[in-house]
Amino acid sequence: MNRILTALFATAVIAGTLAAGAIAHGPSSKTLTIRHQMRGCHSWAIAGGRFAPTQRVTLEEGSTLRVVNNDVMPHRFVQTRGTHLQIVHARMGRIGAIATVRFNDRGVYKFTTKPGEDYPRFQHMKTVGEDYTLHLTVTVH
Repeated sequence: MNRILTALFATAVIAGTLAAGAIAHGPSSKTLTIRHQMRGCHSWAIAGGRFAPTQRVTLEEGSTLRVVNNDVMPHRFVQTRGTHLQIVHARMGRIGAIATVRFNDRGVYKFTTKPGEDYPRFQHMKTVGEDYTLHLTVTVH
């Protein structure tokens, strides 16, 4: 009886480990958030990480990236390198607007934004220094 229980337990542990591995390495979703800041005007962060004008992220094939515009100006999310991808709602013309892109093929992709002018109610906000140009590199495995 002990051998049967041990075998069942071992089988359950192996099955759980395989399932966890499959979940951890499958397609996922990441969120990149653009914000306003005093120095450099705007920056972005991946999944609640550090805000900076240049970001890098590695995704699995089939993953989706969501870009949320929480800045005081509109942004257009633009692909600059890599196999052409369809960006849904690339023009983020209001606070809270979201662009999405799905990565179905492996490779390296590069993106930037084309910012517009501050929304009228935020034109009084001042910034320090040159405005940052946002850069994103996505590596898909």
